[in-house]
Amino acid sequence: MGHFGFSYVGLVCLLALFIPNLFWTKNKPKDYDPSGENRVLLAFERVGQAWVTCAALVFRDFNWHPWRAWSWWLVGTAALLVLYEVWWFRYFRSEKTMRDFTAGLLGVPVAGATLPVLAFFLLGIYGKVIWMVLGVVILGIGHIGIHLQHRREAAIKQGGTNNE
Repeated sequence: MGHFGFSYVGLVCLLALFIPNLFWTKNKPKDYDPSGENRVLLAFERVGQAWVTCAALVFRDFNWHPWRAWSWWLVGTAALLVLYEVWWFRYFRSEKTMRDFTAGLLGVPVAGATLPVLAFFLLGIYGKVIWMVLGVVILGIGHIGIHLQHRREAAIKQGGTNNE
């Protein structure tokens, strides 16, 4: 269920998430228009963001434990966050279009949304904190859903498909 206490691992994971997003505020896609985002998905995304942020910080279960087989969940979390940073690096070097922003990475669709959701899902499993897992599901519905919506719109504008 989770034990209350500060999680330094949760903080590091959140920093890996938030720092590139701060740079994004100055490097938004040229054709970015959030006005058409589905309000229900947006509500799921916002609730999920707040929930996951709080859960990551207030459950000490995410902190490092002595190595055991269960630790592979944390390794998976770290690997997904590294891929997320690689995705951001690729985005910042691109032309910064919506197509770039909604691109996949290594077969992961809309990687900028999917990778962090999966990373925090694995973190929830590692910590055995159901509250994190539930928050991530809510976040994933909204965040990935909005990115898929933007991807469809970008494909239509460019006369292509939304296949990778």
